[in-house]
Amino acid sequence: MNVIDIREKLNSFKQHWSPKVIAELNGQHVKVVKLLGEFDWHFHEHEDELFWVIRGTLVLHFRDKSVELKSGQMCVIPKTVEHKPVAKEECEVILFEPAGTLNTGNLDNERTVSKPEEI
Repeated sequence: MNVIDIREKLNSFKQHWSPKVIAELNGQHVKVVKLLGEFDWHFHEHEDELFWVIRGTLVLHFRDKSVELKSGQMCVIPKTVEHKPVAKEECEVILFEPAGTLNTGNLDNERTVSKPEEI
């Protein structure tokens, strides 16, 4: 068992929208990611997804509403719910999702990270 320093992990990279795996438990990946700007509308057919904001503000747009998450707040997005994350300024987030979950869900494009780096 090792101590994981989340701040150290977040300081180890600069890329946006490129999740990094920092732990795995019970078939779930714990990932850190830096977000800036708008992501694509997408959904995850089989996976729920948890966004936990560590620093900054993240707006999660859904087709019928939007929610704003600030540092220390989180939101669970149920499978099949279409969403679009937006960060007007750099935001740092922890993600909990089943191992193998693609960041772009049902989309396959230039932002898809099929095998996230483990750091």
